[in-house]
Amino acid sequence: MAKNEYDLIVIGAGGAGSTAANNAVKMGKRVALIERDKLGGTCLNYGCDPTKTLLHTAHLLYHAQHASNLGLIFPQATADWKKVQAHVRKVIETIRGGTLAQANAGIAAQGIDLFMGEASFSSAHEIRVDEKTLQGKRFIIATGTIPAIPEIEGLSQTGYITNEEAVSLPKLPERLVVLGGGPIGLEFAQMFSRFGVQVVVLERSQQPLPREDRELALALCDQLGAEGIRLEFGTEMRCGKSDQHGKHIHIRDQNGREEDLVTDQLLVATGRRPALDTLNLEAAGVHFTAEGIPTNVSLRTNVPHIWAAGDITSKYQFTHVASRQGKLAARNAFAKTPRAFDDSLIPWVTFTDPELARVGQSEADLQEAGIKYRVGRANFDKLDRAITNDQTFGSVKLLADAKGKILGGHILGANAGELIAPVVYAMRFGLTVKMVAEAMLPYPTMTEAVRSAASQL
Repeated sequence: MAKNEYDLIVIGAGGAGSTAANNAVKMGKRVALIERDKLGGTCLNYGCDPTKTLLHTAHLLYHAQHASNLGLIFPQATADWKKVQAHVRKVIETIRGGTLAQANAGIAAQGIDLFMGEASFSSAHEIRVDEKTLQGKRFIIATGTIPAIPEIEGLSQTGYITNEEAVSLPKLPERLVVLGGGPIGLEFAQMFSRFGVQVVVLERSQQPLPREDRELALALCDQLGAEGIRLEFGTEMRCGKSDQHGKHIHIRDQNGREEDLVTDQLLVATGRRPALDTLNLEAAGVHFTAEGIPTNVSLRTNVPHIWAAGDITSKYQFTHVASRQGKLAARNAFAKTPRAFDDSLIPWVTFTDPELARVGQSEADLQEAGIKYRVGRANFDKLDRAITNDQTFGSVKLLADAKGKILGGHILGANAGELIAPVVYAMRFGLTVKMVAEAMLPYPTMTEAVRSAASQL
């Protein structure tokens, strides 16, 4: 094989791409990996990992400041933002496996040829990276997504930041307006609020977190509001001037009430769009839409030797989904019998405090499909461990059919992302609510709430 010829070329070194490249190398294939920014993609550098680090730090600060009901007083519970940022950078470096240079060397040590730069197809089997042309027998596109910026009057003139800048701001603003009431917007809103920033969240739709259980989503927003975060739903906005007083924003709510806001920073968190701008997919003959690259169930595009994985093709934009798809795409690229990606059971979490976790169908999903179901519920304020931990807010909701098959699970509470695991296993391996209810669990633990909800059913 010539120097620039590869069995597989992977475009994007995030959760999907890095996993695909690693698995292909283990199969003995010659692999090239292309990345335009930093190894690890959005999740490691601008998303999951830095935001969860900041949320955890803000969580500790907030609960130290509100521990007097436990008999604890921390008179100097404050944050040093520069040191907080240094900690975030250390976490990213630890997860990455060292500095960027060390991580790049680690990729080479695995036998993967890494090319840093913008990738652009010049034909179905050729791709350019800066001044180099690489030839590939097969390709996996895993370029992920970038922030989607809405068309709002005056937005570009007023100026804004996205999650990419928000995780590494040189200093905390005094006032912040968050545009978008989805998971990203609410996580950033709570994190900044707990660091002492005055936060307003503006959301165009009427309902927060529309993919979540409505009852639990509203309860979460009530809790965020009780912390001092202002949430406005059904709100339109336009941006005005930016001067020494701040960024001027005009809002109009669903009842026609109008108001002028002034803020130091405007964070746009209204979703993400596929990162396709520079790929020149037309040259490769790959079909794509504004939503991404369509694939069949085995993650193959319309071009037989090109696959797509991760956020670029999935409606479930989560790292755990991207990694699973990356592994599958690498396997299918060399398999005689490709396997289908199973998206029937995808869990996810909104990492606020309390967390909101979900797997399976919601009540709205079941009602829309005309499926009969029952609800089992356990409130944390009745759970002994939650009482001892002073974590009594929230509940577990299990949805099941008449035969006891679990159709969905929704948890609002402390560490809900961990507590959803037994529900995922139960649904994955066909355990009924009777089986879950009969399991012996250690006392006192938060997981008992899952068993209690199953017992109701």
